[in-house]
Amino acid sequence: MTDTSAQITMFGADWCRDCRRTKAQLDGLGVDYRYIDLEAEPDAADVAREISGRTNIPVVVYPDATHHVEPSNDDVAAKLRELSLI
Repeated sequence: MTDTSAQITMFGADWCRDCRRTKAQLDGLGVDYRYIDLEAEPDAADVAREISGRTNIPVVVYPDATHHVEPSNDDVAAKLRELSLI
């Protein structure tokens, strides 16, 4: 497990197919992450928008402060490998 300061954060919503896919990928890889459900926490959408500059989701923020918006599974896996998280 990573410590809280070095945790991945994913902003998403259950109705979003890309969010469900990315969440399933992270779960399947056993990667520790914080999931912020934008339906349960609508104010967090502003935070996600500030990070990404866009309204698209999911927004995945990595421990090195980089992020992806609507990433492919390959994009996520490559970043996790770069960070030695998988």
